[in-house]
Amino acid sequence: MTSGQVVLGVLHPGSMGAAVAACAVSAGARVLWCPEGRSSATVERAERFGLEPVAELSELLEQAEVVLSLCPPAAAEDVAAEVASHGFGGLYVEGNAISPERAVRIAEVLSGSARAVVDGAVIGSPPVGSKRTRLYLSGPAEETALVSRIFAGTAVSTPVLGEEMGQASALKISYTAYQKVSRVLAALSYGLAQHHGVGQELLDVASARSGSYLVETDYITKTAARAWRWAPEMEEAGDSLRAAGLPDELMRAAASTLAQWEAARDESLTVEQALEALAGTRTLSTGQPPDAASGGHARQPLA
Repeated sequence: MTSGQVVLGVLHPGSMGAAVAACAVSAGARVLWCPEGRSSATVERAERFGLEPVAELSELLEQAEVVLSLCPPAAAEDVAAEVASHGFGGLYVEGNAISPERAVRIAEVLSGSARAVVDGAVIGSPPVGSKRTRLYLSGPAEETALVSRIFAGTAVSTPVLGEEMGQASALKISYTAYQKVSRVLAALSYGLAQHHGVGQELLDVASARSGSYLVETDYITKTAARAWRWAPEMEEAGDSLRAAGLPDELMRAAASTLAQWEAARDESLTVEQALEALAGTRTLSTGQPPDAASGGHARQPLA
C-alpha cells in the first residue's frame, strides 16, 4: 500500500457498497462517503459500518486517493462524469453492473483527469457476518494491486482478470445474465402454474430435482424487491450480447418483465402478491428509496 493511510471514497454506499467499504475500514483504510441526498437508512448503515461522512462530493474527491463507484447501473456514467467535472486525479474504480462497452466509455470520460481507471465487478452477497464476496478487477497491474491491498485479509477477495478495461464488467454481465434471468423464468413458471391452479404440483415436481431455482420460491419475492435495479442490468446484458453479435431479445424481455415489479423496491411481499403484481392485478406502492437496506424474505407458501 502507498505510504500512510489510504483514503477511499465510496459512491454511493447501498447495502453492498457499505459492506464492501466496511471491509476496507477493517483493513486500515479511511473511507469517506457523501450523505447528501441519501436516505436515513443509508446514513444509519454508513455510521454502523464506520464510514466517515463529508459534506460535499468535492471534499471527498479532494481527500480520496481511490474512488469506488457502486451505484445503480443507470447512474454509472452520470456519476463518472460528475467526478470528472471536479478534476479528480486519483484512481477511479468502476464497480457497477454495466456492459464492458460502458466501462470503456467511463474510462474515456475520466481519462482527462484521473490517474487511472480500474474496471471492477462485485459478485456475491454483501460481506456481512460469515459471508464473503469477490471484487473482480481488470486494468493496469499497479492499480489493481493497490485495490487488492486495500482489501487484503478481509471478506472481499480481489481476483485480477487482466489489464484490459471491460474484462471485469464482461464477467459480471455474463454471470448476471444467467443468474437473474433464471429467477425471472422461475417466477413466470409459477405465475402460469398458479393461473391454472397447479402451483403446488409444480413445486412437487421441482422438489424432485436438486439445484433448481423452482424449489426456492422465496426468490420470487426477492426478485420482485430487487427488480428496480436488476432490470437495468438485463439491459446491460442485452447491450453486451448485441455487441458480441448474439441475440439480445431474452435480456430485453427479462428487463421488461422485471419492470412489472419496479415499484416494489424492497417491499415485503408474499409470493402471491409478487405474482399478482407480475400479472398486473395488484398495484404496488412506491416503497423505500433504492438505496435503502434490502430486507430478507422468508420462504412463503404457495397455497
